[in-house]
Amino acid sequence: MKKYEELLVSLRKVIRAIDLYSKKLNKDSGLTAPQLFVLQEISAHDGVMVKDIASNINLSSATVTNILDRLEVRELVIRERSTVDKRKVGLHLTELGTKALENAPKPLQEHFIDRFEKLEEWEQTQLVATMQRIAIMMDAENLDAAPMLEVGAIQVLDREK
Repeated sequence: MKKYEELLVSLRKVIRAIDLYSKKLNKDSGLTAPQLFVLQEISAHDGVMVKDIASNINLSSATVTNILDRLEVRELVIRERSTVDKRKVGLHLTELGTKALENAPKPLQEHFIDRFEKLEEWEQTQLVATMQRIAIMMDAENLDAAPMLEVGAIQVLDREK
C-alpha cells in the first residue's frame, strides 16, 4: 500500500469513528455534538449571547443561531431580550435543557483530550502541525470547524464578518 493510501485509510478511520460516536450520542441523548456544546456554553455562562457562544466554540453566529433554533423548538433553551439594551438577547437553559445536559454522555473529544494531554509536548506539537498541514493539503483551511468531533454539514467561514 502506498504511503498516501495508508494516510487516507487512517483519515477514513478517524472520520468513521467520529460518525459512529455522533450517531450514538444522538441516539442516546437526542442531541448532536454541536447542540451539546451550545448547551454546555449556556450552562456555563447563563445569559450568554450568540456571538459569544460562536466565538467560544469557533463556529459562525449563523451556525449557532440555527442550532439554537432547533434547541428552542425542543424547549431546551429560551432567548430573553435585555430590558436594558433591546439589541441584546441572552440565552438560558430551561429545566428540560438542564436535564438533557445532565443526562448527555461525554463527547468523544473528551476521551481524545484525555489521551492527547498524556502525550509528550513534542508529540502534541507534531500532531497539531501534521493535521494543520493535512487540512491545507485538502483545501480545508477555511472551513467552519469547531473543536468538537462530529461529522455533519460543513460551512465556509464568512471572512467579511
